[in-house]
Order: sequence, then structure tokens, then C-alpha cells
Amino acid sequence: MFPLALSIGDPSGIGPELVIQAWHQRKALDLPAFYVLADPALLASRARHLGLDAPLAEVSADAACDVFADRLPVAPLENGLTDTPGLPSPVNAAGIIEAITRAVEDTLAGRAAAVVTAPIAKKPLYDAGFRFPGHTEFLGHLAEEITGSPATPIMMLAGPELRTVPVTVHQALEAVPRTLSGALVQQAARITARDLRLRFAIEAPRIAVAGLNPHAGEGGTMGREDAEIIAPAIDALRADGIDAFGPLPADTMFHARARQGYDAALCMYHDQALIPVKTIAFDETVNVTLGLPFVRTSPDHGTAFDIAGKGVARADSLIAAIRMARRLADNAARHA
Repeated sequence: MFPLALSIGDPSGIGPELVIQAWHQRKALDLPAFYVLADPALLASRARHLGLDAPLAEVSADAACDVFADRLPVAPLENGLTDTPGLPSPVNAAGIIEAITRAVEDTLAGRAAAVVTAPIAKKPLYDAGFRFPGHTEFLGHLAEEITGSPATPIMMLAGPELRTVPVTVHQALEAVPRTLSGALVQQAARITARDLRLRFAIEAPRIAVAGLNPHAGEGGTMGREDAEIIAPAIDALRADGIDAFGPLPADTMFHARARQGYDAALCMYHDQALIPVKTIAFDETVNVTLGLPFVRTSPDHGTAFDIAGKGVARADSLIAAIRMARRLADNAARHA
């Protein structure tokens, strides 16, 4: 069995301590084997800072499973990282980017089963010349660069009781109606349906589609996008055999009874998708990237610079991401 490749994220955030915590709980929680792409000196420094025992083993991916039971496997980076909790710096950008890149390379080469990413912050990366809006877009770029085939990464937030997918993501709310199109709705729904089958092992996925406007436009009195963009897209999806339905008023989609009627909710903008799933299960929700030629998961939270190095961060979401990565990778392997 191949291990999971875990990129360290921004070292000034809580990523390093979450990795150490997850490894400490490996036996109690029966976690699958993983190795972390990081600077060993950084991990050792953070462990000392927090008073945690973290024996490290500098290894390549193929040896990670052999040492995981007794030592935390670390694949050393060529670019060093500074241990300055709560003080992000563009100095660390090269190492952050290297960790993500090598995790993807290992997974696509068959040395790792899936990619798990600890959180990054965009500002330090932008200051160092990073040109991608975020993690998701960079992963799509890497997939295309390495494989030579185009990739369309789609964000999913997956919790124990709800999965949501935003059609538009990191945009100002005023830009959403201008960006939204039937093609975008269909693209997100088709990728979601495919990955629900191949990776989540849901044979006949049901996709509930949210409206953009209050009351899904209420017959055009609160906006025309629901009737003129979203509804025709749903008709096209259904004509192709995808069980999509809506547009539905978003204010009645997420209560417990409604959630029983679908496997994923397709939402029109960032907060429409993220608020309900994080409200229901913040600590257990996982960020999953659909549409890539490899499995990628991540915690649903950010770098939390304000609590980094204080010993109060919880590894629940990272642990959930590790478990989900293993499950999705195993499902994908069975389908392959």
C-alpha cells in the first residue's frame, strides 16, 4: 500500500503542529500511513517549542510505510523553512511551493496514493511572485503541466452529513451574476457527478442545485438568472442522465430532512456552499478537489496564524482529511 503525501503548508501557521499531532494519534485512531514534505529542522523546532516528542525519519516515499509506526516520516525539502509561528514571510514561499509540487509529482508517479495539503496563506506567496489565486488553481496547473492533459479543478467541502460544491469560488459577490453561466453550472455538476461515482463510490449520485437569488428568483421577480441560466443547465444535465434537480431556494436546502434527498449540493457562490457545511461540522469537514487526475484533500480551515505555536490548535480536520484521502484513493483504485 502506498502512503499519503502530506505537504507542510505555511510553516508559520498551525500546519506543522497539526501534522505532529496527527502522527501522535496514529495508533489510537488507526490512521493510514503518511509522510510529510517539509524541512525536518522546522518540524523538530516546532515539536520542541510545543514540548511534543516527535522522532523523525528522513525518508523517500517508498520507505514511509516502513517507519510510520515508530517515527514521523519526512521527505526533506531542498528549500528550507523558518519556524516563526504567527509571522508569515515570503521567505518561506519556495519551500511551501516545493512541498505541494513534490506531493503532486509523487502521487502522479505512483509513489504516493493521494495528496493531503496543510493550509497555506496567499499573501506571503503573492509577495514572492506566486501567480495563482489559491491552492486549487495551482493544483490544476501542476496536473496539466505534469500529465500534459487539461484539468478542471472543482472545490468540494465534504462533511459527515453534507457535501457542497461552489460553482464560482473566490470572487466578490457583485461579480458572481456576471460570471455565472450555464456552461459553468454544467461543468461543475458533471465533474461532481463523475467523482461522486468514481471516488465516493456513490453509484447513482443525486445533485441538488441551489438558486442564485432569494427564493430561487421567485418567478423572475427577484432576478432572472435562476430561470434563464440555472434551470436550462439542469435540463441539459438531466437529458444526459445526471440526476440534478432545482434550482432550489437555498434557505430550505440544508436542514436535516432536505439533506436526505441528495448526495451533494451545487451552490452558486462561495459562502452559499461553505457556510452550511462548516456550520454543521466544522471540525470534521474536508476540502476535496474534484476534477484532478489524483485525489487531493485538505482541512477546511486556514493557517490560523493567531494561534500558531500556542499548543491549542486541534488536528480534527487534518485527521479527517487524511482518512478521506485514503478512502477516496482506495475507491478510485478499485474503479481503475
